[in-house]
Amino acid sequence: MTDTTLMRRLTRRPADKLILIATIAFAILWMIPMLWVLVMSFKPNEVLMRSTAGFLPYPFTLENFINVIRIATVPRWLMNSAIVATTMTVLVLVISSMAGYAFARLRFPFKPAIFVMVIAGLMVPEQVIFIPLHTMFADWNMHNSYTALVIPRIATPIGVFLMTQFFRAVPSELEEAARLDHASHFTIFTKIMLPLSLPALTTLGLFTFLHAWNDYLWPLVSATNKDMYTVTVGLASIQGNFAQSEGIGTLMASAVFASAPIVLLFIIFQRYIVAGVAMSAGK
Repeated sequence: MTDTTLMRRLTRRPADKLILIATIAFAILWMIPMLWVLVMSFKPNEVLMRSTAGFLPYPFTLENFINVIRIATVPRWLMNSAIVATTMTVLVLVISSMAGYAFARLRFPFKPAIFVMVIAGLMVPEQVIFIPLHTMFADWNMHNSYTALVIPRIATPIGVFLMTQFFRAVPSELEEAARLDHASHFTIFTKIMLPLSLPALTTLGLFTFLHAWNDYLWPLVSATNKDMYTVTVGLASIQGNFAQSEGIGTLMASAVFASAPIVLLFIIFQRYIVAGVAMSAGK
């Protein structure tokens, strides 16, 4: 069903029309702050000092973005974010797929209890474990390193849950046929299950990368050396003292600059992200 056909069907009934209008209204309301940030990023600081009102970028300037790029450590922050997000995504996919296959297809002692313990991790706020994590990595002298930025974030119960649910839905006949050919669990996992799970892995990978790129709290706690800042922490540091910042236009440009890779990623892979949200809601 095409989007046009779906839209026509939704606008036939009054209740559907109300829901559609309310959805559009909330979407516009949600977009207003981001549009306001985008517009201010293209206005001169001298104009913004007098007034920040208005949704037209007039007078127009790119000076705010040039100021952000001129900061010598910005390329380093971007590289740190890319390394952390990519490494975390790969590790989460490996661990979640292997754990999901084990919970869905293998038999081992205490499997139900272990699965419940893993899923129970969804109910623990990440802020609760910050102090023990910070103390542990401080004792190991591992702060201000990529290891400290990545390792605590690769345990994702939602990833294990999604992959477990996916592997459970794979017909058992495929696995039984492979066993008749004397295939091992490793062969079944790598040759049959992983190729079938590419859509789920793509969705999980996209969400993990988005979360890793936008993560702020743990990098802020773990990385105290400016060279180890991620882009979110680094750009936020230039607005730590508003009196010393380059101006509100530069602050807004830094926010746009940090969000640009994620927006681009969403535009390219929006179909998989929407499918992932639908899959998460349906499980």
